[in-house]
Amino acid sequence: MPELLLAFIPLVGAETNNPLWMSYARPLATAKFLFLFIALLCLGYAFVADDFSVVYVASNSNTALPIYYKISAIWGGHEGSLLLWIVILGGWTLAVAVRSDNLPPAIVARVLSVMGMIGVGFLLFIILTSNPFDRHLPVFPQEGGS
Repeated sequence: MPELLLAFIPLVGAETNNPLWMSYARPLATAKFLFLFIALLCLGYAFVADDFSVVYVASNSNTALPIYYKISAIWGGHEGSLLLWIVILGGWTLAVAVRSDNLPPAIVARVLSVMGMIGVGFLLFIILTSNPFDRHLPVFPQEGGS
């Protein structure tokens, strides 16, 4: 949700010269990164805890893997690597929000809004086609596949 809000509220604020709406850009960028990082941590927990009810975990891990392989398996497949890229994009968005104090608020709002729009596109792609949290298995396996 912060991603969608970041994509539009600051941009509308910049277009209407509304300083309140432009001021939402930095907190929304922070929230965007925080929630994306939490999602990556949740996926990591699913790998470490051997939660094979998650299709991605069942396909890319098993109980015999050492912990460092389980952690690297988070981004070892298509779905996890997309999530990692979205988290990295969120990190860059946060970096722009933190390091852009010397720029005019309208420019910051527009730049962060465009970064939010790119994030919305990636998130729509991951949710609709490559969800790493998908649980559509007929029977949850006791052991993973890799």
